Amino acid sequence: MMIDRSDYVKKITAFTDAPFVKILTGVRRCGKSTILQMIVDALKNRGVPQERILFYRFDSMEYEDMTAKQLYEEIKSRLSPAERTYLFLDEVQEIDGWEKLVNSVQMDFDVDIYVTGSNSRMMSSEIQTYLTGRYIAFRIYTLSFAEYLTFRGTHTPLQSPRSELANYLRTGGFPATHTRPYTDDEIYTIVRDIYQSTVFSDIVKRNQINKIDQLERVVKFAFDNVGKTFSAKSVSDYLKAENRRLDNETVYGYLEKLEKAYLLHRCSRYDLQGKELLKTQEKFYLADSALRYSVLGYQPQSAAAMLENVVYLELCRRGYTVNIGKTSVGEIDFVATRQNDRLYVQVTKEIGSEETERREYGRLLELRDNYPKYVLTTDDFAGGNYRGIRTMHVADFLLEKELTI
Repeated sequence: MMIDRSDYVKKITAFTDAPFVKILTGVRRCGKSTILQMIVDALKNRGVPQERILFYRFDSMEYEDMTAKQLYEEIKSRLSPAERTYLFLDEVQEIDGWEKLVNSVQMDFDVDIYVTGSNSRMMSSEIQTYLTGRYIAFRIYTLSFAEYLTFRGTHTPLQSPRSELANYLRTGGFPATHTRPYTDDEIYTIVRDIYQSTVFSDIVKRNQINKIDQLERVVKFAFDNVGKTFSAKSVSDYLKAENRRLDNETVYGYLEKLEKAYLLHRCSRYDLQGKELLKTQEKFYLADSALRYSVLGYQPQSAAAMLENVVYLELCRRGYTVNIGKTSVGEIDFVATRQNDRLYVQVTKEIGSEETERREYGRLLELRDNYPKYVLTTDDFAGGNYRGIRTMHVADFLLEKELTI
């Protein structure tokens, strides 16, 4: 079953026939291939005949030993002689030298090219060399909360969005896990397979890592500390306490590889007074909340961290660059910027005391600008405006069309 993800399709097809290679990146199984198929359908609806659409899937055994040169000849032989051909290359990073291939096809023929990939080779220096100024990258994420409700609603009666939020936090947004009614255990089995194939294909095999147990310990530490500031040294110290010695440089290397496989997102701190990015005490967020539970098991006490995680991803989906805000009295969970727009967001599971209220609102009140400010919570009575700060339920924020004060 293919459920429309129209936001991505509209964003990408706005560049159809423009002289740019369209590159879709994101964690494995986030829906890139399906979005490519939706773009194919959009072209057919526009009247483009099937013979002018070429679609290759490079995770298929059919192309396992194909070289870039062979693929160039194959594509050349099938191009329309008189009109533009639309070329789709799915998981193209499996072809060594794909960057040069794509550049050659684009320069030599009348083609409109779309490619997908699931690891850092999609954003490597070779792309800068061969495709500088001639590509547009689109980051694809797992299902947003709005998309999750659409998927789930095709096979299960929905509760209110606020009630559904708990399911979304627990089961995540990998599209394949919501096309039919799976149990939580079945979902975690599917997601664990995605995790393991990513770690072993995109990290261990590609980087020839021998000490897999070390990598997995770093993964578990990062997954268990979502939303907490930590450094390579804190990971190293933690492992040392378990009698596992690992130097800071190796830890940084592992974290970087997890980023490049799109499993982790690095969120840097931004000094709001000095107006500069800080290089220490970063936070990491997961590509999807179900990754944590599939690897570490379900832990109800992690809900607060997963709330932060889903808000972080939603801001990224909407095109914001997201940082942690450092102020003189503490931290703002998220400072989100997009061109000339900026948002400040505090996320808290509940405001159960005056101390929590002072902390969450006080840090935002210290900011003397007029950008929108939010405190997000799971309190059913959340709402209203306090001295210019908007209080919202997390579910309502995730479904809000436009984020304004």
